[in-house]
Amino acid sequence: MQPYTSEVEASIRYVYSTLNEKQRRLYAGSEALKFGHGGRIYIASLLGCSRNTVSKGACEVSEFSRREVHERIKETKKKTPRIRKEGGGRKSRKQARKAELDRNFLAILKEFTAGDPMDETVRWTNLSISQIISLLWKKAYIQVSAWTVRNLLKEHGYRRLQAQKRLTMKSGIKNRDEQFNNIKKLRTSYESAGNPVISMDTKKKESIGNFYRDGTVYTKETILTYDHDFASFADGSIIP
Repeated sequence: MQPYTSEVEASIRYVYSTLNEKQRRLYAGSEALKFGHGGRIYIASLLGCSRNTVSKGACEVSEFSRREVHERIKETKKKTPRIRKEGGGRKSRKQARKAELDRNFLAILKEFTAGDPMDETVRWTNLSISQIISLLWKKAYIQVSAWTVRNLLKEHGYRRLQAQKRLTMKSGIKNRDEQFNNIKKLRTSYESAGNPVISMDTKKKESIGNFYRDGTVYTKETILTYDHDFASFADGSIIP
């Protein structure tokens, strides 16, 4: 934005002083619209009025709403010649190597991912941010920051758990991790052979009986169910 010369500024102030209140507002608004971005502040400072007065005058002159006036000022700013081409400058590591970073990130978390059996969009991992950074460097020679890892976790739907079960009520259990290592070994062998691997959580139980269930059906009659899922009213239970 190039301000007026001192002679033009003096003429504008003189004309402004000869007008009544409404005419001053309209005159200030029209001058601000000519300047575009930064015009409100400059004209308000030049004429000694408030920016709200200038904005109101610009709305009355252009017959636009205040929001439309601001959008028009922004468009004027975009048309201002730039020295550097828009979007120039060095790209961040995530932008430059996005596909490679995502592929290696998901490959590392593949064996360390768990989820909510009732909501497939909820996932979490038992790896810490520092461990993910270390594995990315060891396995793919990709060096990233903790900020980048946090964004990757958020982008791929990983959430932070409110509590972690790290204390055990029993100690000295022999081969406590043997079953998990065996599962990991079987999973790797099945996947390498091209066979599907299905993970199921069998902790949640459902009572069988006339109980309320989520969902809707098309019916001609009202379906009445018990208002509580008492086990004494159930015909048994199932484990999905």
